[in-house]
Amino acid sequence: MARLNRPVSRRQAWWLLATALAAGLPLTPQLPLWLSLAAGAAFSWRAALTLRQWHLPPRWLLVLLVIGGTTGVFLQYRTILGRTPGIALLVVFLALKLLELRAARDAVATALLCYFLVLGQFLFTQTIPTALLACLTVLITTAALLAASDDRPKPQQQLRRAGLMLTQALPFMLLLFVLFPRVQGPLWGIPQDRVSAVSGLSDTMSPGSIAQLSQSDAIAFRVKFKDALPPQSQLYWRGPVMPAFDGRSWRVTQTLAAYPEVPYAGLGTAVDYEVTLEPHGKFWLFALELPATLPADSALTSDYQSIARQAVRNRVRYTQRAWPEAIAGANETRGMLRDALALPKDGNPRIRAISAAWRTQHGDDGAAILAAAENFFSQQFLIYTLNPPLLGSDIVDEFLFDTRRGFCEHFAAAFVFALRAAGVPARVVAGYQGGEVNPVDGYLVVRQYDAHAWAEAWIAGRGWVRIDPTAISAPSRISSNLAAAVSAGEGLPFLARGDLAWLKELRYRLDAVTNGWNQRVLGYNPQRQRDLLAGLGLNEPDWRSMTAVLSVLCGGVMLGLTGWILRNRMRVDPALAAWRRFTARLARRGIAWHAWEGPLAFATRAARQAPLHAESIVAIAALYARLRYEPAPQAKDLVELKAKIAAFRP
Repeated sequence: MARLNRPVSRRQAWWLLATALAAGLPLTPQLPLWLSLAAGAAFSWRAALTLRQWHLPPRWLLVLLVIGGTTGVFLQYRTILGRTPGIALLVVFLALKLLELRAARDAVATALLCYFLVLGQFLFTQTIPTALLACLTVLITTAALLAASDDRPKPQQQLRRAGLMLTQALPFMLLLFVLFPRVQGPLWGIPQDRVSAVSGLSDTMSPGSIAQLSQSDAIAFRVKFKDALPPQSQLYWRGPVMPAFDGRSWRVTQTLAAYPEVPYAGLGTAVDYEVTLEPHGKFWLFALELPATLPADSALTSDYQSIARQAVRNRVRYTQRAWPEAIAGANETRGMLRDALALPKDGNPRIRAISAAWRTQHGDDGAAILAAAENFFSQQFLIYTLNPPLLGSDIVDEFLFDTRRGFCEHFAAAFVFALRAAGVPARVVAGYQGGEVNPVDGYLVVRQYDAHAWAEAWIAGRGWVRIDPTAISAPSRISSNLAAAVSAGEGLPFLARGDLAWLKELRYRLDAVTNGWNQRVLGYNPQRQRDLLAGLGLNEPDWRSMTAVLSVLCGGVMLGLTGWILRNRMRVDPALAAWRRFTARLARRGIAWHAWEGPLAFATRAARQAPLHAESIVAIAALYARLRYEPAPQAKDLVELKAKIAAFRP
């Protein structure tokens, strides 16, 4: 307690400044610029105070700075609650706490605040670099906490002591990670934080929307197939279905669960796979067409979208089965077919006229009209491009007959419009097509630039049939990938480029490491914990049994560590071992050393009882006391102690 009331030394102040920088710098991208600059100014002020030994600022000034910082955070976020404003407020308090370091007690409070800010980093990102940086910060903070009690050891000695303490705590961390009850959901549960922006498909589609998304190489989801990978041309990952069209944009209309199980029969060979879906903020779950099973806590809409009960704001893993040859909607309702024929009253007269001609020629034969539409698109020589030109009011006519350049949403929208104008029910389906297999771990990685849109037409007797008009004009997009379908001058996302083999190999390995981290660490959810405990014989454990298991295991680890520390202390303390040899020789002459007796006090008593050896006894005791109690003993002292004891013959 007395040590905590001592004034903060210069070395302790440097330690705390270092740990504050280590805890605060990783949070800089999440903070407003003015707050980062203000915190940097406070850190610089603290450095100047330490370097020049100036007086600390008066308390009234610190109070004003606290009020000003808190007011600034409130004006920035309109609240002081929540993830980002809460972390911002803690950074303000940390910066100002450094300016009032008076006693070692303040140093301890500052170190504990830094620990909390390390935890705050994981509220924004949970990647491997974040974890490694957090481990480094915890090491520095622990060393600063040790320095608050004793600042005499050198920095490398403090870091070594801190590292040893953290290593000893590692078994407890692993036990708590494996056995402590897991919580499903985000780390931070305040509503305004759960609606943070994420990338991915939207519930509306307009010209250029998916083309813009294709510039991102962020991962949408990963897939692990149970058996062989299906052909690239069959990898259609069904997402939002968009039947409503207002003349420019297509949008989702079915958002409610209609089927708890799939309402159609399967055909062909089933495909089993597991999806690790990245958060996208919407309700839909991407599934290989057509889904044969549904993940837990999900359902199917009336237009066969797989939807979750809650928006996907965290990484989700689920298993599914697909029937690539399934027939769905053979007995579709009239209301659904009517919605799939709706068009604005005006607009796009040229394609309307061509569609009317198909209708006149083929009547109600939907299959024949579909074939005519495919033949028409193949003769238009349309160009697949990442940079489609802007379109006016008649977007379909301008794309088909004027610009002839577009991305997948242009092709799908124009094809569906043409079929509807000819009296064939049709709708747009958005999702992803294809993906790239990582040869290191075998996962299929689907990125945002794999986003795609295609058409679905209802044909009597066949139900809903998938048609991809992009494949008519750019078949390499479906059979290969995005890079193979666009011209050489197009600006591809960095990771979609195939001209850098070494970069692709490095990306494969880094992505495999990241996936392993996501699957085994971040993906350790309540279900995986239950599966693990069931394998250990704990079926459906309650909090009592979990507490008992944790207590027994932690107690066993504590006993093991205690025995290891005691054994190593005896083995690695040669000064104590030499001293015990010395006292044993005196004990044989009737001069016993007591454990509570200090070496110098014992030497005084022993010298009186053995005056002929008084000089040697006092010299040996002085050397031992120096080795045991001085902060930085010399190696030569140990050598001299051993030599004197070896020569001592009472």
